[in-house]
Amino acid sequence: MRIKRPTRSFESLIGLYAYEPALIVGGSASTAFLPRYDREITQGKIASALITGMKGAQLGPPVFNAMPRWLFELITTMTMKQEDKNAKADNVTMKTLAPTLHYDFQLVAQMAETLKNFQAIRAEVLLLGGSKSPVWLKVALDALVRTLPHARRIEFPGLDHGGSSDISSTNRFGQPEIVAPELRQFFAES
Repeated sequence: MRIKRPTRSFESLIGLYAYEPALIVGGSASTAFLPRYDREITQGKIASALITGMKGAQLGPPVFNAMPRWLFELITTMTMKQEDKNAKADNVTMKTLAPTLHYDFQLVAQMAETLKNFQAIRAEVLLLGGSKSPVWLKVALDALVRTLPHARRIEFPGLDHGGSSDISSTNRFGQPEIVAPELRQFFAES
C-alpha cells in the first residue's frame, strides 16, 4: 500500500510579517566570523563567542567597536554572571542561549543571496524594522519590499534588531508595545 503525502500550499496564506529577517543581499554582510564563533563556543569562551557573533552580525552599538576586546569580554562576563545570579528557574540566560546562536548564524549563511526565492510568495507581507538596526538588515528589507509582490514596510524610530522582543532577562530593550499595534492592524486588514 502506498500512502500519498499531502501537498502543502501557501496559496491559502492570508498574511505574514517579518521583523528584520536576517537575509544577506548583495554581499551586505559576511558570515566569515562563524568558524571563530564556533571555536570559542567549543572552548567554553562564551563571552568571547557572544562578542564575535555580535560584532560579526553588527548588532552592537558603535561604542562596542571602539572598546578594547578584553574590556568588552570582561563586561560581558560580569553581565552574564549577574544575569545567572538573578535568573529565575524558567529564565533562559545568555550563557544558555549562546551555543544555540550557531544555528541562527548557519541559517543566515545558508539563506544568503536567495532573494529570488521569495518572489513566489503571494500573501500580503508586512516587513518591520528599526531605525537603529544594522545597515545589512535594512538592505534586506528594502530588497524584500521590491521583490515580494504584496509587501509594505514600516520602520520604527529608535528601535533596533531586538525591538520587537519582549522585555526578558536576555533582552531588556525590546518594545513590543510599539510593534504590536501595527501587527494587530495588519492582520485585521488581512
